[in-house]
Amino acid sequence: MSPRPRSPSRKPSPSPSRNPLLTKNPPPGTSPTARTLPPRPVAIAITGGIGAGKTEALRAFARHGAAVASSDEVVHRLLRDDDEVRRAIVARFGTEVLDDSGGVDRAALGRVVFGDREQLDWLEALLHPRVVREYVAWREELGGRPFPPRAAAVEVPLLYETGGEERFDKVVVVTAPPEVRALRTDVSDAREERLIPDDEKIRRADFVYVNDGPLADLDRFVAGVLEQIA
Repeated sequence: MSPRPRSPSRKPSPSPSRNPLLTKNPPPGTSPTARTLPPRPVAIAITGGIGAGKTEALRAFARHGAAVASSDEVVHRLLRDDDEVRRAIVARFGTEVLDDSGGVDRAALGRVVFGDREQLDWLEALLHPRVVREYVAWREELGGRPFPPRAAAVEVPLLYETGGEERFDKVVVVTAPPEVRALRTDVSDAREERLIPDDEKIRRADFVYVNDGPLADLDRFVAGVLEQIA
């Protein structure tokens, strides 16, 4: 499936990528000053509903040379390793949300917050600024490399819900038919209900991929997106 640009009149700025293992070395005899380098990678957000295939799309961007990061993985690490976050959560919810080792039990925490909008809002207010700070620092590190990657793609499930699209140059929405998504996930709680509908995400996105085909189709889509914007 070919990429569907949503705003063809907007010119993307040149860009780079993330994972140092994915960054190609420059040709022998060249230096960063020997060619025109973009000031930073093109910032690409990948978003979509639960079970649409956002993580697989992120992997496809990595395969095509983009630097990649996942907001969910940052959240999981904060819950696991950040003592300040853990103390705040225990003060709010008590020790019943901890596992046997004293770390935050994500499943137990989810049972508390996903049925209570006020508690979920509190948790997101605790975590969201920290996730944003890590993302900004990552982007700055990428842009400061002598040979930065051409694009930096981040999986952001709640992109539009949090106003996060302003931090990105381009947005890719991944969607899939409801019956396909139902086969990929067993989520049936309030997490889906609070998401912006796919139709609205599609209207606001720069590129849209309907993820109901083989992996080769997704790879072709991602290659086309990067060819256009990076």
